[in-house]
Amino acid sequence: MKHFFNRRETIVTEALDGLLRTIGSGDLARLDGYPEIKVILRADWDKAKVSVVSGGGAGHEPSHAGFVGKGMLTAAVSGEIFASPSVEAVLAAIRAVTGPAGCLLIVKNYTGDRLNFGLAAEKARAEGFHVEMVIVADDIALPDINQPRGVAGTLFVHKIAGHLSEAGHDLAFVATAARAAAKDIVSLGMSLSSCSIPGQPHEDRFGENDGELGLGIHGEPGVERIAVQSADRLVAIMVERLAARLDPEATYALLINNLGSVPPLEMSVVANAVLASPLAKTIKLTIGPGPLMTALNMNGFSLSLIRLDAARETALQAPVGPHAWMPAKPVVSPAVVPMAKAAGQSAARKPSQDARTRSLLVT
Repeated sequence: MKHFFNRRETIVTEALDGLLRTIGSGDLARLDGYPEIKVILRADWDKAKVSVVSGGGAGHEPSHAGFVGKGMLTAAVSGEIFASPSVEAVLAAIRAVTGPAGCLLIVKNYTGDRLNFGLAAEKARAEGFHVEMVIVADDIALPDINQPRGVAGTLFVHKIAGHLSEAGHDLAFVATAARAAAKDIVSLGMSLSSCSIPGQPHEDRFGENDGELGLGIHGEPGVERIAVQSADRLVAIMVERLAARLDPEATYALLINNLGSVPPLEMSVVANAVLASPLAKTIKLTIGPGPLMTALNMNGFSLSLIRLDAARETALQAPVGPHAWMPAKPVVSPAVVPMAKAAGQSAARKPSQDARTRSLLVT
C-alpha cells in the first residue's frame, strides 16, 4: 500500500503539529514533550472545572486530538499508531489540565489503555489529584467475550462528559453520568478490507468478494465473514444484531462512522439504508455520516447507538468548539418540491386544429 509520510518515527508528531497549524485559532496547544509525550490540550483552560481527558493510539483520526476543545475533551493523549500512550504521557496530561475540580479519564476498553491510564490515575491520586476513570466497552460484535472492545461509541461519552464539565458540574456528577452513558451504548462495524500501517508490509486477509462483520478499529478479526452484497442487505444484517440489544420503547441517537476510506457517496447510501430500516423508528438524532473514529484506511463503517433521555439529548445537541465533531441532527424525511415549469408554459395546452395537416396524417 502507498502512503503519504516522511518517517515512521515522526508520522504522529508531524500529524499533531499539522492539526495545530490548521485549526485557525490559538485555542489548542501541545505539551513540550515530543516525541515521548504527545498531548494536545486546551490553551484556554483555567482548571476551574472538571478536566476531561481521553486518548489512545494514533491512527483513529480525528480521534482523539480532533475532539479537544470547548464542550468536549480538555486534553487528548496519543501513542504511536495503534499503540497505547505511556503512563508518563497520561500523567503529564493529568498534571497539565487538572485543578481542584478533578479529572475524568475516558478510556476505550483495550488492555494497554486500561493499564496505562489506570496506572497514571493511581500515580496522580498519590500526588493529590482527584481522578475518576470510565471505561467504554460498546462493541457488541463478540457477544461472549469478557472484555468487549471500546470503539466509536466512546465519542458519545466524550460529548456528554464534556458538556457536563463545561456546565460546571462536579467530578462525581460527571463521572456518574459518563458511566451510565457508557452502559447504554452499542456499536457494530462492517468492513470490506483491513487497514495498512504506513511503513509496514500489508497483506489483506480478505478475499475479493469478502467482507467482515465486527472487526476492530485496529484491524482485529471480527465475528464472521460476510459475502459482499448490496448495501441494503449488509446494513440489514447489522441492524438485526443491533436491534436485539435495544429497548424498542426507547429512543436513540445514531452515530454513523466512516472507518477511513469509504467514499462520501457510499456513506450517504449507508445512512439512507439505516434510516429506511426498521431501526429508524427508534432513532431521534443522527451524528454523521463521517470520519469520527477511523482505522487508518479501512474500507468500512460502524454504527453506534446511545439510549436517549432529556439530559443526553441536550448534551449531544449542545454546540462545541472542535470542528471535527459533527452536530447531532433530528431525523427528517427527504423534502420534495415540485419542478418549475418552463417559462411561458401554461398548465394545459390545447392541440392545434389544422384540417390539411390532419388529412395528411390520417390518410
